[in-house]
Amino acid sequence: MIEIRLHGRGGQGAVTSAELIAIAAINQGKFAQAFPSFGPERRGAPVQAFARIDDIPVRTREKVYNPDIILVLDPSLPKIVKVTSGLKENGIAILNSHYSEKEVREILGDYKGNLALVDATKIAIEEIGLPITNTTMLGAFLKVTGLIEPSYMEEALKARFGKLAEKNIKALQRAMKEIKIYK
Repeated sequence: MIEIRLHGRGGQGAVTSAELIAIAAINQGKFAQAFPSFGPERRGAPVQAFARIDDIPVRTREKVYNPDIILVLDPSLPKIVKVTSGLKENGIAILNSHYSEKEVREILGDYKGNLALVDATKIAIEEIGLPITNTTMLGAFLKVTGLIEPSYMEEALKARFGKLAEKNIKALQRAMKEIKIYK
Protein backbone atom coordinates (compact mmCIF):
# COMPACT_ATOMS: atom_id res chain seq x y z
CA MET A 1 0.00 0.00 0.00
CA ILE A 2 1.20 3.51 -0.84
CA GLU A 3 0.29 6.16 1.72
CA ILE A 4 0.28 9.86 0.90
CA ARG A 5 0.04 12.85 3.22
CA LEU A 6 -0.83 16.24 1.78
CA HIS A 7 -0.03 19.49 3.56
CA GLY A 8 -1.75 22.72 2.63
CA ARG A 9 -3.69 25.61 4.02
CA GLY A 10 -7.45 25.78 4.27
CA GLY A 11 -8.87 26.75 0.89
CA GLN A 12 -5.86 25.66 -1.20
CA GLY A 13 -7.31 22.35 -2.29
CA ALA A 14 -5.35 19.75 -0.31
CA VAL A 15 -8.56 17.84 0.44
CA THR A 16 -9.62 18.06 -3.21
CA SER A 17 -6.17 16.85 -4.30
CA ALA A 18 -6.42 13.78 -2.06
CA GLU A 19 -9.87 13.03 -3.48
CA LEU A 20 -8.63 13.43 -7.07
CA ILE A 21 -5.70 11.07 -6.39
CA ALA A 22 -8.14 8.45 -5.09
CA ILE A 23 -10.63 8.92 -7.94
CA ALA A 24 -7.92 8.69 -10.62
CA ALA A 25 -6.42 5.58 -8.98
CA ILE A 26 -9.83 3.90 -8.76
CA ASN A 27 -10.56 4.78 -12.40
CA GLN A 28 -7.25 3.13 -13.28
CA GLY A 29 -8.42 -0.08 -11.59
CA LYS A 30 -6.72 0.28 -8.22
CA PHE A 31 -8.20 0.56 -4.75
CA ALA A 32 -7.93 3.90 -2.99
CA GLN A 33 -9.26 6.17 -0.30
CA ALA A 34 -8.92 9.83 0.61
CA PHE A 35 -9.89 11.78 3.69
CA PRO A 36 -9.09 15.07 5.44
CA SER A 37 -7.81 15.79 8.90
CA PHE A 38 -8.92 19.09 10.30
CA GLY A 39 -10.89 20.53 13.14
CA PRO A 40 -12.17 24.07 13.49
CA GLU A 41 -9.50 25.48 11.17
CA ARG A 42 -10.34 28.49 9.09
CA ARG A 43 -9.27 29.47 5.60
CA GLY A 44 -5.49 29.80 5.57
CA ALA A 45 -4.82 27.54 8.58
CA PRO A 46 -2.56 24.49 8.06
CA VAL A 47 -4.51 21.35 7.12
CA GLN A 48 -3.64 17.80 6.19
CA ALA A 49 -5.33 15.35 3.88
CA PHE A 50 -4.49 11.72 3.21
CA ALA A 51 -4.74 9.21 0.40
CA ARG A 52 -3.96 5.53 0.09
CA ILE A 53 -3.52 3.47 -3.08
CA ASP A 54 -3.24 -0.30 -3.30
CA ASP A 55 -3.89 -3.27 -5.57
CA ILE A 56 -6.12 -4.81 -2.91
CA PRO A 57 -9.00 -3.25 -0.95
CA VAL A 58 -7.89 -0.63 1.57
CA ARG A 59 -9.34 -1.50 4.96
CA THR A 60 -7.48 0.84 7.34
CA ARG A 61 -9.16 4.15 8.15
CA GLU A 62 -6.59 5.72 10.43
CA LYS A 63 -4.58 8.85 9.79
CA VAL A 64 -1.36 8.38 7.78
CA TYR A 65 1.53 8.61 10.24
CA ASN A 66 4.32 7.15 8.11
CA PRO A 67 3.67 8.21 4.52
CA ASP A 68 5.58 7.01 1.49
CA ILE A 69 4.99 10.40 -0.13
CA ILE A 70 4.32 13.88 1.18
CA LEU A 71 2.90 16.58 -1.05
CA VAL A 72 3.28 20.16 0.23
CA LEU A 73 1.02 22.65 -1.54
CA ASP A 74 2.01 25.78 0.37
CA PRO A 75 5.65 26.91 0.24
CA SER A 76 5.49 28.57 3.67
CA LEU A 77 4.46 25.44 5.58
CA PRO A 78 7.91 23.81 5.92
CA LYS A 79 8.99 26.84 7.94
CA ILE A 80 6.26 26.29 10.54
CA VAL A 81 5.32 22.59 10.31
CA LYS A 82 7.67 19.59 10.23
CA VAL A 83 6.17 18.31 6.98
CA THR A 84 8.65 15.42 6.68
CA SER A 85 7.70 13.98 10.07
CA GLY A 86 7.24 10.22 9.81
CA LEU A 87 8.16 10.06 6.12
CA LYS A 88 9.46 6.57 5.35
CA GLU A 89 13.19 6.20 4.77
CA ASN A 90 12.85 5.69 1.01
CA GLY A 91 9.90 8.07 0.73
CA ILE A 92 9.80 11.30 -1.22
CA ALA A 93 8.93 14.85 -0.29
CA ILE A 94 7.30 16.80 -3.16
CA LEU A 95 7.21 20.51 -2.40
CA ASN A 96 5.87 23.66 -4.00
CA SER A 97 8.89 25.97 -3.82
CA HIS A 98 10.80 28.49 -5.87
CA TYR A 99 13.88 27.93 -3.68
CA SER A 100 16.91 25.87 -4.69
CA GLU A 101 17.42 22.33 -3.42
CA LYS A 102 20.05 23.60 -0.98
CA GLU A 103 17.74 26.29 0.41
CA VAL A 104 14.84 23.85 0.80
CA ARG A 105 17.03 21.30 2.56
CA GLU A 106 18.16 24.02 4.99
CA ILE A 107 14.51 24.86 5.71
CA LEU A 108 13.66 21.17 6.20
CA GLY A 109 16.54 20.75 8.65
CA ASP A 110 17.52 17.14 9.25
CA TYR A 111 15.71 15.74 6.18
CA LYS A 112 18.25 14.12 3.84
CA GLY A 113 15.89 11.97 1.75
CA ASN A 114 14.40 12.15 -1.72
CA LEU A 115 13.11 15.56 -2.71
CA ALA A 116 11.18 16.96 -5.66
CA LEU A 117 10.59 20.68 -6.21
CA VAL A 118 8.34 22.67 -8.51
CA ASP A 119 7.27 26.31 -8.44
CA ALA A 120 3.59 25.41 -8.43
CA THR A 121 2.50 28.88 -7.35
CA LYS A 122 4.08 30.47 -10.42
CA ILE A 123 2.61 27.82 -12.72
CA ALA A 124 -0.87 28.14 -11.18
CA ILE A 125 -0.87 31.93 -11.53
CA GLU A 126 0.32 31.75 -15.15
CA GLU A 127 -1.96 28.88 -16.26
CA ILE A 128 -5.05 29.18 -14.04
CA GLY A 129 -4.89 32.82 -13.05
CA LEU A 130 -5.02 32.07 -9.32
CA PRO A 131 -2.40 30.93 -6.77
CA ILE A 132 -4.32 27.72 -6.07
CA THR A 133 -1.72 25.02 -6.47
CA ASN A 134 -3.60 21.76 -5.97
CA THR A 135 -3.87 20.59 -9.58
CA THR A 136 -0.38 21.83 -10.37
CA MET A 137 1.01 19.76 -7.50
CA LEU A 138 -0.93 16.76 -8.79
CA GLY A 139 1.14 17.02 -11.97
CA ALA A 140 4.31 16.92 -9.88
CA PHE A 141 2.92 13.92 -7.98
CA LEU A 142 2.16 12.05 -11.22
CA LYS A 143 5.62 12.64 -12.68
CA VAL A 144 7.54 11.79 -9.53
CA THR A 145 5.61 8.68 -8.49
CA GLY A 146 4.35 7.13 -11.72
CA LEU A 147 1.49 5.67 -9.64
CA ILE A 148 -1.28 7.01 -11.84
CA GLU A 149 -1.32 7.50 -15.58
CA PRO A 150 -1.91 11.17 -16.47
CA SER A 151 -4.96 10.37 -18.61
CA TYR A 152 -6.83 9.07 -15.54
CA MET A 153 -6.03 12.23 -13.59
CA GLU A 154 -7.12 14.38 -16.53
CA GLU A 155 -10.45 12.49 -16.62
CA ALA A 156 -10.89 13.14 -12.89
CA LEU A 157 -10.15 16.85 -13.40
CA LYS A 158 -12.71 17.09 -16.21
CA ALA A 159 -15.35 15.44 -14.04
CA ARG A 160 -14.56 17.67 -11.06
CA PHE A 161 -13.98 21.06 -12.72
CA GLY A 162 -16.02 20.97 -15.92
CA LYS A 163 -15.18 24.00 -18.08
CA LEU A 164 -12.33 24.99 -15.76
CA ALA A 165 -10.60 21.65 -16.29
CA GLU A 166 -8.60 22.74 -19.35
CA LYS A 167 -6.61 25.38 -17.45
CA ASN A 168 -6.03 22.92 -14.62
CA ILE A 169 -4.86 20.25 -17.05
CA LYS A 170 -2.39 22.72 -18.57
CA ALA A 171 -1.04 23.49 -15.09
CA LEU A 172 -0.80 19.76 -14.33
CA GLN A 173 1.06 19.05 -17.58
CA ARG A 174 3.43 21.97 -17.09
CA ALA A 175 4.31 20.82 -13.57
CA MET A 176 5.11 17.38 -14.99
CA LYS A 177 7.67 19.04 -17.27
CA GLU A 178 9.13 21.47 -14.72
CA ILE A 179 9.45 19.28 -11.62
CA LYS A 180 13.04 18.74 -10.46
CA ILE A 181 13.89 15.54 -8.62
CA TYR A 182 16.81 15.22 -6.19
CA LYS A 183 17.95 11.96 -4.59
